Amino acid sequence: MKFYKLPLCVVALGLSSFAQADFIGLKGDISYWNIDGNSNINKKYQADQDIDRDGTVQLSVAFEHPVPIIPNIKAKYTKLNLETKANTLGLDKTEINLDHTDLIFYYEILDNVVKADIGVGATRLNGNTKQFGQNVNIDEYSPIIYAEAGAKLPFTGLSAKAEATYTNINDVKITDAQAEIQYNFVQSLFLDLGAKVGYRVLNIELNDLNKRDMKFDFKGPYIGLDAHF
Repeated sequence: MKFYKLPLCVVALGLSSFAQADFIGLKGDISYWNIDGNSNINKKYQADQDIDRDGTVQLSVAFEHPVPIIPNIKAKYTKLNLETKANTLGLDKTEINLDHTDLIFYYEILDNVVKADIGVGATRLNGNTKQFGQNVNIDEYSPIIYAEAGAKLPFTGLSAKAEATYTNINDVKITDAQAEIQYNFVQSLFLDLGAKVGYRVLNIELNDLNKRDMKFDFKGPYIGLDAHF
């Protein structure tokens, strides 16, 4: 009987998704993330360096459908082009140039006043860091787990949600979490359009990369627009 449990769980998730997702939908958002935090590209020999506060654009797009078993799909992208502050320890500034991309396959468990999604996917970090004139290239892939939960306040246009991804495999550990409040100023049969404000935390640890252990802690508020077709 144990061999049937996993397939039955998949079927149950797919049927639940079918029950909740009645229409085909396309979602997209764009926001400006104001980042600070700290960086350490060689934990064995260096102290953490504070990041010089800066902003970047983060994007996501999702496609949802009512087909049983087949998951919905979501893609997220963030450009991290940052520098650390000068310090008194004789450390040169660190230049950070990373593309962070997630591809997520998920099921809607609830999609009413209360919303809940769970899924799996893959994340990629691609780019480089530079310090003392030395470049360290980064190109890492890792599987992730995904969860989202939220709720709407009926007849007001107000909603709130939180989402997170996590991985800790093959010397790559990434925790990415955000929470936000949104107000829809356009609500119609064909389009919901809203403004949102939130806070995001992205923690990255890369071990034994070119004989280095790296750590990046990014955090800060964001504002943006969200559209649901």
